[in-house]
Amino acid sequence: MGGDHGLAVTLPACRQFLEATPDVTLLLVGNPAAPALAAFRHERARIVPATEVVTMDDPIEVALRKKKDSSIRVAIKQVKEGAAQAALSAGNTGALMAIARYLLKTMPGIDRPAIATHLPNMKGGVTTVLDLGANVDCTAEHLLQFAVMGSALVSVIKSDPQPTVGLLNVGEEQIKGSEVIKHAGELLRAAGEAGDLNFLGNVEGNDIFKGTADIVVCDGFVGNVLLKTTEGLATMVGAFLRQEFKRNLFNRLAAVLALPVMNGLKRRMDHRRYNGAALLGLRGLVFKSHGSADQMSFRYALGHAYDAARNQLLGRVQERVAHAAPLLSTFQPSSAAPDTSDSTLAVSVPQAQG
Repeated sequence: MGGDHGLAVTLPACRQFLEATPDVTLLLVGNPAAPALAAFRHERARIVPATEVVTMDDPIEVALRKKKDSSIRVAIKQVKEGAAQAALSAGNTGALMAIARYLLKTMPGIDRPAIATHLPNMKGGVTTVLDLGANVDCTAEHLLQFAVMGSALVSVIKSDPQPTVGLLNVGEEQIKGSEVIKHAGELLRAAGEAGDLNFLGNVEGNDIFKGTADIVVCDGFVGNVLLKTTEGLATMVGAFLRQEFKRNLFNRLAAVLALPVMNGLKRRMDHRRYNGAALLGLRGLVFKSHGSADQMSFRYALGHAYDAARNQLLGRVQERVAHAAPLLSTFQPSSAAPDTSDSTLAVSVPQAQG
């Protein structure tokens, strides 16, 4: 029942994902009194009840301290207790991050988790960008942590032990940027010399879509603006092309000839294919879906969470962070990581409002 469209999106997406992925089990976390959820039947899916809901308007304090049986919290508890290998939610992002950090804790050496996702580039692949909104104000040390975690994520995706890292800046020169960015550049270069990163240097916004670096690191304010702008641009391009092709007969004929190319472009720019952002740095796998996700988009988010669990992303991130521990100045001791032996995935479906 989560997201903007509720069960009309999430349950069909779950069913399609189950049919396409024979070795996965889904735990559907939500209010079992909801008719559509109660009626959902699949041999590899079961309902995990949650009596409370975190709405999109709830302050983080309410979600964290007062709604202790919310669907988001119960879903993340499945990961903490080893009942699931990953949790996915389309609910309140701030609440998801706060509850996940509270229940799962961060890895040693990681001060703040980061949200990472992939954007298409001109090379036919993707560029991984983080942070996308979890941390608006970042220190240079935080950006170093993001780079280390992003490297682990991309090494899993591309099976490349040394993915390249770029630091988003207003220019490629080392002397440009704020004091935080310049200091972050120094830390990233030191990490590169130590063998913890394959650091290319500063990159600019257009380098993200050129595919100059496999990973681009920035603070959450810049990253979130970038993400929303990219999604808006893709929507605008699609609308513009549809409008142009309707103008006259010549344009309609040209559209027929260009259809294979335009379909390929549409597929590459379709932000729904990249839905499902990882919350990196936690002692468990948590993924965030767009609240506006449609059925296709939510299905892709499920796939990304599944791939992360199947390819042992959590262990890869822990290894990278441990190797870079001497350079990570915000070491925080915490308890042992959750058991991830069960091949299940929890889906938070907070109850629709209104």
